[in-house]
Formats: sequence, structure tokens, C-alpha cells
Amino acid sequence: MNRLASVFAPLARITQPRLYGVEHIPDRGALFVGNHTLFGVIDVPFMGTQLWRLRGIRLRGLGDHGHYAIPVWRNLLERAGMVRGTRDNARALMRDGQHILVFPGGTGEVFHRRGQKYQLLWKERVGFARLAIEFGYPIVPFAAVGVEEMFDIVADQSTPGLAQVYATVRRLVGLPLPPIARGIGPTLIPRPARLYFWFGEPIDTERFDGHAEDDDAARQLRDEVRVAVQSGIEFLRAEHQADPRRSGSMR
Repeated sequence: MNRLASVFAPLARITQPRLYGVEHIPDRGALFVGNHTLFGVIDVPFMGTQLWRLRGIRLRGLGDHGHYAIPVWRNLLERAGMVRGTRDNARALMRDGQHILVFPGGTGEVFHRRGQKYQLLWKERVGFARLAIEFGYPIVPFAAVGVEEMFDIVADQSTPGLAQVYATVRRLVGLPLPPIARGIGPTLIPRPARLYFWFGEPIDTERFDGHAEDDDAARQLRDEVRVAVQSGIEFLRAEHQADPRRSGSMR
């Protein structure tokens, strides 16, 4: 983590991350649940290295199985603390009292379409809620804003003529294709923009003790977390709009 933080330190001078509510994060292990931003490779390392620098917190991400289909990439993510996102791995981390990171929106949010900016695409997933209830693990809702301003999506799976291509690749490879986007000019180099992160007060799960397999309890907890994350996104978007330095200019 020290090595990763040193790599991202120069980039942090450009993105100038702002963090709100870090004081809410408990010292004991917690499950961090929030929104994933476009491409998913900018929000996580900046948030993770900032929490390491400020609080000594090492996030252990539950990685989508798709990451493990890519040699070298999966190794880099594992070096940074990621584990394959299985229930057994999550349980092992919880038994060890570690801070765990999960994105219920998964690749749906990472590869979202035009018009879905900052939308929570969680569908009906309740797995994270069941595990949190099972271990009485507090949930820290969080939100990330800023990455979406670095890119413009110019085409996606809903673009005429591309829908069949996306469907075919997913059927053959088992992985979705990312949307076609541009950053600076026609390139994928992200435009400089400030990143914003919000952490809400921990949500208690011990009140659901003994109800890990109760569908109603899991849905109630998931919906409570989703409302908190959505409020965090709205707060950060307001902060972003009011920030005269939101374009990420150097100090």
C-alpha cells in the first residue's frame, strides 16, 4: 500500500481528491458499499490510497470474476488487496476483521450506458446484505463523484449497429464490452478533474441478528444502504457544482 500510495501521489496533485466523513469510518472491520464509476479503475485506487494515507485503512476489494480472466491484470489487483468475490472469501475476511470493499452494481455500473451517469444499477442483489447480517458487520455507505466528468461516452451497447456486436462478444468471451468513450480530444486519456468521496455513518446490522437468510431483512438492509449511497452521490454532485476548482487544475 505504501508503494501504491507513492505511485498515485503525483496524480493526486492533479485530481486533488476531497474526502468527506472519513471520521465516520470505524477502526474495526467494516463493509464499504458504494457506487462504481465509469471503467472502475480510477475511483478505487484513489479512494484506497487516500484512506491508507489518512487512516491506515487497507481495503480488501471483492473482485468480479471477470478480472481473473485477464493475466497480469488480476495479479496487479491482488497485490493491491483484491480477492475473488466469493462468499467464502468474504466470510474469511470478516472473520479476520478486515475492511472490505464491494460494489453491488458490478460491471453494470462500470460499463454503464449513456444517460446512466451516477445511477445505482444494483438490480436485486442482496448478497452483501446477507453476509453483513451473518457476521454483524457494520456497513459504511460511500459515494464517489468526478470520474464521469473525465470522459464522454460516444457509443455503447444501445447504439444502432453495435448491439449485436456487444451481445456476440459477451456470449463468446463471457465478459461485457466497455462503452466507447473519449477523454482529452479523441483519446481515452482522462480529462483532469477533481475526485470527491463521501463516507456515511456506519449502518448497524446487529439488529438483524439471526436473519441472514430472511429475504425481507436482506432487502430492507440493502435498500437502506442504497438510499444512503444515493444521498451521498447527490451531496457530492452539489459539492462538485459549487467547487470552482472542479476541473482539477494544479495548485
